[in-house]
Amino acid sequence: MAGSTLASATDSPAAPAPPRDARALRSTPAREAWRRFRKHKLAMASCAVLGIIILGVLLGPLVWTVPIDEIDFTARLEPPSLRHPFGTDDLGQDLLARMLYGGRISLAVGFAAMAVAIVVGILIGAVAGISRGSVDAALMWLTDLFLSLPELPLLLLIIYLFRDGLKDVLGAELSVFVLIVLVIGGFRWMQVARLVRAQFFSLREKEFVEAARALGASTPRVVKRHILPNSLGPVIVAATIDVAAAIIAESTLSFLGLGFPPDIPTWGRLLFDAKDNLDFAPHWALIPGAAIFLTVLSINFIGDGLRDALDPRRVL
Repeated sequence: MAGSTLASATDSPAAPAPPRDARALRSTPAREAWRRFRKHKLAMASCAVLGIIILGVLLGPLVWTVPIDEIDFTARLEPPSLRHPFGTDDLGQDLLARMLYGGRISLAVGFAAMAVAIVVGILIGAVAGISRGSVDAALMWLTDLFLSLPELPLLLLIIYLFRDGLKDVLGAELSVFVLIVLVIGGFRWMQVARLVRAQFFSLREKEFVEAARALGASTPRVVKRHILPNSLGPVIVAATIDVAAAIIAESTLSFLGLGFPPDIPTWGRLLFDAKDNLDFAPHWALIPGAAIFLTVLSINFIGDGLRDALDPRRVL
């Protein structure tokens, strides 16, 4: 038509925006951390190894029902075989049954001591991080004092002094378990406290914390709902390190003869019993040693994976 002009490109209806990925709409920090963690091959392999070890010590005794205290002098110091897959000790006791039983105790000590260290560290670090002046100085002085103490000699001294007293109250096995967990956890909280305090110093001046204060949120609510959840990434990584350190500490105490009683075969106790038979029964020491090595190594690799997954500055 005469006099008509072509429509401008700006007059045409806008093209519909491409739909966003539905998975992106459902993305959460936990799912993003899991996605990043799955890319860490060593951490995923370590999860599989640690899961096999945990399932083995939990469900293994239901399958391998040989008593841990069954003595058979005709089978003394036998190497691994079909009858005894892990061999036997100097009394003819089956090492597989004793490994499965002792693994429960060693892993329980590791995770329980980690829980004690994390709870105490978060409590002291949060109070120091949100406080100012004398409270922060006093708590950091206490943290530095514990850091300066020699850990292993004090562990040996405390267990030597209080083991017999608690035995009369809680029994032989439970008293040693509680004492070892409290002592190991009581000497592992300092690093967690420092991490939490540093995170609190960084987060308490952030805009979302100032906004919460401006809306009338109390200090306990600000800590509980805003600062503490955002500071748990390094704490989770530290927790994996504490589990490994607690397992090694329990094994060390048992190896030195100050852990659980001789009739309770923890992995460290098995190493202690095997030290005089290394020349002609190396399997007795190699098997519990390998179990400790694989457990600690797996936990450390899982900690590396969590560190990478929870670090927003790292591109994965």
